[in-house]
Amino acid sequence: MSFAACIAPCTRSDLMKNEQVGMSNNDFNGRSTEVTTASSVESEFEDKSIVCIDCSRDFIWTAGEQAFFRDKKLQNPPKRCKDCKQAKNDRLAAIAAAQTSGVRQRIEVSVKCARCGEATTVPFYPSQGRPVFCRSCFLEMNPSILSPQS
Repeated sequence: MSFAACIAPCTRSDLMKNEQVGMSNNDFNGRSTEVTTASSVESEFEDKSIVCIDCSRDFIWTAGEQAFFRDKKLQNPPKRCKDCKQAKNDRLAAIAAAQTSGVRQRIEVSVKCARCGEATTVPFYPSQGRPVFCRSCFLEMNPSILSPQS
């Protein structure tokens, strides 16, 4: 009788029993499997506070999220809080839906004027780090727009 024939197949319940009595887990090929528990993740990573690039509020990047990023081999930490990330995904989905339907949709984005601080709307998504002005401030800064061309 061969060695492989002597080994009984291992089931999930067998693994659970082994874990309860403190034995090491083995997968079906005889290799030990890595069991990640919440306590091992907590000891490896610490919660980090990050500032959202959209709303400038602090959000917590938890140890579990950091472990997920490591497991998926993601190199960069998140830049946006969950609310801003959802808003960005919704914007991108709306743009994609408009492109596939062939209908040109006008958009209006609420922003604060970089000069006077007044709330206004613009027909585009502002680029990160570039100032957006209300109509009156923009015309004050660019008076040639109103003067007739000869």
